[in-house]
Amino acid sequence: MTIINLTRNIVLSAQAELADSFWTRMRGLLGREALPQGQALVITRCNSIHMFFMKFPIDAAFLDASGRVVGDVRNIRPFQLSPVFWGAERVIELPAGTLDRTATSRGDIIEIK
Repeated sequence: MTIINLTRNIVLSAQAELADSFWTRMRGLLGREALPQGQALVITRCNSIHMFFMKFPIDAAFLDASGRVVGDVRNIRPFQLSPVFWGAERVIELPAGTLDRTATSRGDIIEIK
């Protein structure tokens, strides 16, 4: 999948994976050594994340049903928790620094295709 910030006309990820089953959502990025630039994980039915047992920091953009960013967490480190974003229906987990590099922020519209 490709993830595009339509508001800023920039690609967030050209190689995104989808975690939409019980097991893939539970596993998330656990067990990976890193999340390379250009890759991402989209987790459905998610309004907060945890970083327990992770090995690297990430950025996370929380989207509502229309694809609008309703929350973001930058450089969340292993063993931290994100806030709960009550309007979020899914989250995009990205390499740390991606949200700053692309100037992605609350209110932006994201397309996942």
